[in-house]
Amino acid sequence: MRNTTVVPGTPCPAPPRPGEPPLHRLELAGPGTVPFAAGPFDALGPLSRSDRPHRHTFYEIVHIVAGSGTHVVDLAGHPVRPRQLAVVLPGQVHCWQDQRGLDGTLALFTEDFLVDHPGDRALLRRIGSTGWFDLSEAEHERTGRLMADLAAECRQREPGHESVLRALLHVLVVRMARLPARGGGRPGGPGGPGAPDRLRGPAAPGTVPTVAEAFVRLAARPVAWSVRECAERLGVTPGHLTRTVRAATGRSPGRLLNEARAYQAQRLLAHTELPVRQVAARVGFADPAYFCRFFRRETGTSPGEFRKHHSSRVASIDPGRASA
Repeated sequence: MRNTTVVPGTPCPAPPRPGEPPLHRLELAGPGTVPFAAGPFDALGPLSRSDRPHRHTFYEIVHIVAGSGTHVVDLAGHPVRPRQLAVVLPGQVHCWQDQRGLDGTLALFTEDFLVDHPGDRALLRRIGSTGWFDLSEAEHERTGRLMADLAAECRQREPGHESVLRALLHVLVVRMARLPARGGGRPGGPGGPGAPDRLRGPAAPGTVPTVAEAFVRLAARPVAWSVRECAERLGVTPGHLTRTVRAATGRSPGRLLNEARAYQAQRLLAHTELPVRQVAARVGFADPAYFCRFFRRETGTSPGEFRKHHSSRVASIDPGRASA
C-alpha cells in the first residue's frame, strides 16, 4: 500500500514528469484504516466528479443511478445514463464531462485490499478491458443493494467490518465479471493497452499463463522495455517468454509491446499538450521521425492527425485491431 494512500487533505503531488495527468491517492483517516471507501459522490468529495483528466493509485467502481454526461476513460468517451456500472483501474486516465445531475455510489480500494481473494485482481483486469456496463432493471437493483451494503459497512465500522467489506467486494467483482458488455465500451487494459490483457483463459497458480499475466502487467507500464529486458525481469529466457505469451494470448511479446507503446503514445497525445518529440521520448523513441513512422504503422494515422481528430471526447482507434 506504499504511496497509494494519504491522509485527508494531503495535496496531490506534481506529476513525476511535466505534462502528465495528476495521480490521485486514496485518502484514509489515519494509520490502521482499511484501504477502502464507499459512498455517494458527495460523500467522497469534489474529486469524485472531477472534469479534469487524472489518474488513481486505486481501483474505482461506480454505480450510476441518475444524471447524464460523458465519462472519459483513457481514449474512450462513454455516454452516462442511469443503470450503469463502470470500473476504472489504477493508472487509467479518466474524467467526467458535461455532467448534469450525476449521482450514484462509488467503491474505492487499493490492490492490497484484495488479499483475501487474489484471483479478483485478474478478474478486475479482465473487466477493465470493457470497463462499462448497462444494467438490466434486476441487475441495477441487485447492484444497488450491494453498493448500499458496502457504503453502510464503511460508514458504521462495526466489529469485523473489514472482513465483511472484503466479502461484499468479492461478490461485486464476481458479479461484474458475469455481465455482458452492453455499454459500447472499447477495450482498454490497466494503465494502457487493451489487447495485451486478453488472455485466452484464467490462470491457475503454477500454470503457464502466470508468466503471461506478469508480462501483461509489465507491458502496461509506461516504460519502453524490450522483450529481452522483460524476460530478465521475470526470470525467464526470451524464448520461454515468447512461447508462454503466444500460448496465452495468440500473439508474440514484441507485438504486444508495440501495441502498448502505441497506446501510451495515443494517451499522451490526447490528454497532454506535449510536443510530438517529447511524446516520442516518453515511449522510448529517440528519433521523432522513426516514432512517426511507427505510430502511423500501428494506428493508420500520424501523431499530428491523431491529436487533431481525437480529443478526450472521442474514442481512439482500437489498438487491438493490429494483426498478430
